[in-house]
Amino acid sequence: MRNTRLPLITAAFVVAAALSLVAANSSVKLVEESSEIGVREVLDLNALTWAEVEANGLQVVLAGTAPNEALRFRALSLTGSVVDAARVIDEMDVAAVAAIEPPRFSAEVLRNTAGLSVIGLIPETTDREALIEGLTAMIDLPVTDLLETADYPAPSGWEDALAYAITAMEMLPRAKVSVDAGRVEITAIADSAEDKADKEARLTHAAPPALRVSLNITAPRPVITPFALRFVMDAEGARFDTCSADTEASRTSILNAAFEAGLSGPGRCTVGMGVPSPAWAKAVTTAIDALARIGGGTVTFSNADVTLAAAEGTDFDLFEQVVGELENALPDVFALNAVLPTPSDPDTGPSEFVATLSPEGQVQLRGRITDEKMREVADSFARARFGSENVYTAARIVPGLPGDWPARVLTGIEALGFLNNGAVIVSADSVQLSGASGDPDASDTIARLMVSKLGQNAAFDIDVRYLEELDPVASLPTPEECEARIGEIVAASKINFEPGSATIDASALSIMDEIAGVLQECGDLRLEVQGHTDSQGREEMNLALSQARAESVLNELRARRVLTGSFLARGYGEATPVADNGTEEGREANRRIEFRLIQPEPSIPQGESTLESIAENRDTGSGTGTEEQGDEQD
Repeated sequence: MRNTRLPLITAAFVVAAALSLVAANSSVKLVEESSEIGVREVLDLNALTWAEVEANGLQVVLAGTAPNEALRFRALSLTGSVVDAARVIDEMDVAAVAAIEPPRFSAEVLRNTAGLSVIGLIPETTDREALIEGLTAMIDLPVTDLLETADYPAPSGWEDALAYAITAMEMLPRAKVSVDAGRVEITAIADSAEDKADKEARLTHAAPPALRVSLNITAPRPVITPFALRFVMDAEGARFDTCSADTEASRTSILNAAFEAGLSGPGRCTVGMGVPSPAWAKAVTTAIDALARIGGGTVTFSNADVTLAAAEGTDFDLFEQVVGELENALPDVFALNAVLPTPSDPDTGPSEFVATLSPEGQVQLRGRITDEKMREVADSFARARFGSENVYTAARIVPGLPGDWPARVLTGIEALGFLNNGAVIVSADSVQLSGASGDPDASDTIARLMVSKLGQNAAFDIDVRYLEELDPVASLPTPEECEARIGEIVAASKINFEPGSATIDASALSIMDEIAGVLQECGDLRLEVQGHTDSQGREEMNLALSQARAESVLNELRARRVLTGSFLARGYGEATPVADNGTEEGREANRRIEFRLIQPEPSIPQGESTLESIAENRDTGSGTGTEEQGDEQD
């Protein structure tokens, strides 16, 4: 009996233990599920969806990558509000914090007559003391230092940009220079159009080739003294000897009136300051209309004095009527002097003084002069203007000449100095000057001189032809014309290199001679010599080969005495093909050297500065290419 109960009791204990184990497992499973579900819900409600939750028995494991330490701690806190914090296992990671980007270094240098100021953020590696001391010594004016520094390495191109800005500031007494790594923008005021052109040329030449430069130099309107205008209508047609206007609108009105009177061609009229009356345009257009009604002669303005000289033979009644109407129509301030020439006596011989200037610079003074002293003065004046060895005087003394004869003679000689060749004839009633000049403003300048020296009532005639071949500026080719001429050379020939080498083939040396000849005529250029290859071979080798070939071309230009200080050699490898690299013809076209102008960048819109906004523009350039032969695989 006892032996029978023992197995039954044992079996009952076993069954009970099994049932207890099953119940315990079910309880643990229930706890796991409820804990995991509860934690997930609270994390999702708080937008912590990056956290991963896994329950392991009574433990809750948090995994995943937190964006930052604060969100990781928040996930732990929220989980602790659902389950006992002791049950939470933290296996979360925190995203790596990105390195702090260096600041954008930039500076602005402002200069005027009171001094110079520097403001901006510069690298700590820039020698700030030396910079300020250098500026102070350069301009001998107070320098206000408003710079701040940051302990970061100087970006590429920063030092070149800063050095160029200092050089530019030395040339510009009134300017603002904005400096950024690899880029400089210059805003300045020049004294005149000639000064503007000179500053632009010097600044362009001084810029390192890799530096992006933006130039915005303005020249004020010139002060015109006297404020003069002279309009002529004769057998040769209608023309301006000189023309002045106070505004663009005034200029347009004056030219329109002149076109109505018979002026042909584009018309030249200088806009400047010094106008005697706001009604200048009205007075001039009214006078030109009056001259057109008469049919010929001249109208001359010298400030507010107006002289209307009719052509010889003008009908008296018509002259009287037009002059009367003009006197009433002219605005206040303007005073009119009207002249109707009397017919000359054909039996009277001419009293003339003649000075001629040859294209070689030789001057002859002939004709009549008042006395010995005046002859010496005229001779000395001419020698001072044209050179002692270039003047021959053969003028003879004749008594009874007009009282203003010496003034006419000296003014004529002075006017002759504005020509490259020509002649001036001084007579009793007029001064006639004719010839050629390389200065497009020569006629305008001479007319102002005549009015200033002889008065607005003086009769003079100016016939000066502008010849571009005599103009030392216009005769120089523009950078774009130089580029085109190089393109014509390389279109007919090709620069070859020895296979797999940066050595220019002997057959291409004559091409280099032609290109050098063009560049020597072109003056200062900012030019990039670019090397390009096809896609055969390794990319790194092609890049190195293209750079070496571009430098080889630059060296050949230096050997031919071309000034290459503003040139840059740069290799592009296979990055910019112009044809299909899948064919031999395409690969041949892609193996090339290109010459591209480095153009100044557009100015930053008004109201912005480099400390506020700088657009990162890339140099695109425009140019003509020369082709080369041979790449790494040749």
